[in-house]
Amino acid sequence: MTKIKGIAEIVLNAHDVEASLKFYQEVLGLEIIGRPGPVFLRAGEPVVSVPQMIVLVPLPPDSEAFVKPRTLHHLALELAPADFEAEEARLKALGYQIRYGQHPVIPSRTMYVDDPDGNEVEFICGV
Repeated sequence: MTKIKGIAEIVLNAHDVEASLKFYQEVLGLEIIGRPGPVFLRAGEPVVSVPQMIVLVPLPPDSEAFVKPRTLHHLALELAPADFEAEEARLKALGYQIRYGQHPVIPSRTMYVDDPDGNEVEFICGV
């Protein structure tokens, strides 16, 4: 049986790659590790030898808007418990409307914002 070590990448189509890049790089602090074409952003340290990544793939300018329900429900990024409140305050100061939830399985704190393409981004930490 395969023993999965983690998620290597999440690939998101983006209507406006520059707006999405600004969100993932400037708001979330992810580092660009590959470009041009799709933009590869480091989203965590490698568990084995492959970095955890979010990949932004540019759509053609004439692409239709996304419609609901979207294929991707949301992506979740883990925060250290000690960093949760500071990240919450930082996102609020940047003008993001934060939504909260309760994970159905993991004892945790969660909050959600949307990226420029409407993808829901969850921030989660264990309690």
